[in-house]
Amino acid sequence: MGKVTGFLEIDRRDRRYAPASDRIRNYKEFVLPLSEETTKDQAARCMNCGIPYCHNGCPVNNQIPDWNDLVYHGNWEEASRNLHSTNNFPEFTGRVCPAPCEASCTLNLADAPVTIKTIECAIVDRAWSEGWLRPEAPSNKTGKKIAVVGSGPAGLAAAQQLGRAGHDVHVFEKNGRPGGLLRYGIPDFKMEKHLIDRRVKQMEGEGVTFHCNVNVGVDLTHDQLVADYDAVVLAGGAEKPRDLPIPGRELSGVHFAMEFLPQQNRRVGKEAVQTNAPILASGKHVVVIGGGDTGSDCIGTSVRQGALSVTQIEIMPQPPEKENKLLTWPDWPLKMRTSSSHEEGAERDFAVNTVEFTGEAGVVKALHCVRVDGKFQPIPGSEFEIKADLVLLAMGFVAPLSEGLLEGLAVNLDNRGNVAADTLSYKSSREKVFACGDMRRGQSLVVWAIREGRQTAHSVDHYLMGATVLPR
Repeated sequence: MGKVTGFLEIDRRDRRYAPASDRIRNYKEFVLPLSEETTKDQAARCMNCGIPYCHNGCPVNNQIPDWNDLVYHGNWEEASRNLHSTNNFPEFTGRVCPAPCEASCTLNLADAPVTIKTIECAIVDRAWSEGWLRPEAPSNKTGKKIAVVGSGPAGLAAAQQLGRAGHDVHVFEKNGRPGGLLRYGIPDFKMEKHLIDRRVKQMEGEGVTFHCNVNVGVDLTHDQLVADYDAVVLAGGAEKPRDLPIPGRELSGVHFAMEFLPQQNRRVGKEAVQTNAPILASGKHVVVIGGGDTGSDCIGTSVRQGALSVTQIEIMPQPPEKENKLLTWPDWPLKMRTSSSHEEGAERDFAVNTVEFTGEAGVVKALHCVRVDGKFQPIPGSEFEIKADLVLLAMGFVAPLSEGLLEGLAVNLDNRGNVAADTLSYKSSREKVFACGDMRRGQSLVVWAIREGRQTAHSVDHYLMGATVLPR
């Protein structure tokens, strides 16, 4: 524990945002980091609890009190080693993770948790700037070949761990560049893509080979995959979006969020947008259906594209402003959350169900909505309309795409359509085929994907070698 009385003497301070009027003019990150001295002060607030609930709140079980103490004492390099012992990509989680660790912090009982996410990001950003993060190439090669399908956070974590164990790892990505939804789903204003490129370069230096523009199951058959590799890791995403099959769904201007967001990410990344009908919010009244992070990303992107108005509606009731700590802590609480994108200009409405889209000349012009009660039943007389030129469906994802690879491999699926595999071995029903991340657990967080990728690497290494030193 760095400073015994730190939590009593120092108030919580977190990173600030650049003014909304400035940040909406571009797609660059806008979070302003704390100074080194302030970051040390924030680390000094950690109480090194006898039972550190933040460990359990963090899916990758970061040793948070340990690296807080190291930061407080100025030992940044050792803090980086400690952080990377549990998390391959803290620069990703330090930007886009919702920080369940902070919800679990004992100081959150007083609404002033340690700024864990900010300190984590400061550690890794400093490690990169100081040149401490270099390729960790294995001293010996095992002669085993492993295919990793999907280059999102789960696939990248599994590939890096297995590469460092001495295996010949090949990562297959159907898009033009690695990163999965990190690259094509998360807007650049939340996480710039040079961060992914930097990690990919490190992994290539460790012997990992990336094959982009290869759609496994189409360009490479499932039989080839299983025959050519000693183990296969399925680490694709839960790409099947939840639809809204109501009258008017076929109208032009009604799109899934993941049709809209990747287009803009490709524009920012100077990649070709392969469509004859670009989806743009410029000069339009935009309605986002769905209240989660994807919906928030649609808001921020629409504002930057020059939307006339943005409205977000959610069928769930409006959550409370604050949680009841004695009932929820140290678990993740349900409460009202306002993102940076909401602050940039969006109307929000809750307990609203959309019953029909209407339009003119085949183009959407309005949503017909009704308010619902706590059982999602329509409230008589509460019908209303919302003007809309562009509707973005951001209601989550139900399962991975089963057509193609999964059908070809004939792996068992669970009752939600995910690849069936347990969290001990991560083995699918087919020999030498493993599954992790969203393809196994369903739509989830980047930090859960990293955890599952690491644990799958442990299991694959043990399967191939009979033993493993990779951490779980």
